[in-house]
Amino acid sequence: MTEISLSLPLNELCQLECIEPDIVIEIVEYGIAQPVRGEKTADWVFDTTSVHWIKKAVRLHQDLEIDWVAVALVIELMQQNESLLRENERVQYLLKRFLES
Repeated sequence: MTEISLSLPLNELCQLECIEPDIVIEIVEYGIAQPVRGEKTADWVFDTTSVHWIKKAVRLHQDLEIDWVAVALVIELMQQNESLLRENERVQYLLKRFLES
């Protein structure tokens, strides 16, 4: 199975999602998302996973009016939760295979 990975340059991300570049810079500074390529800010490129978390971070910041430190904490907890859910699914699958043997 081939995995498809898409990426967006900073300027396209900002245009598509109506996000100011300064907000994306802040999100990167707080470690919420990281560009996959680009040394200079103008050259940053984000993968789909980063775009997903950037969009969530912006919504949390705007909708709940919480500061970026709190947004970073919430995003980190959400990412840990997703990781644990995936791990749990994998363990459940292995357990089911083991019990069927």
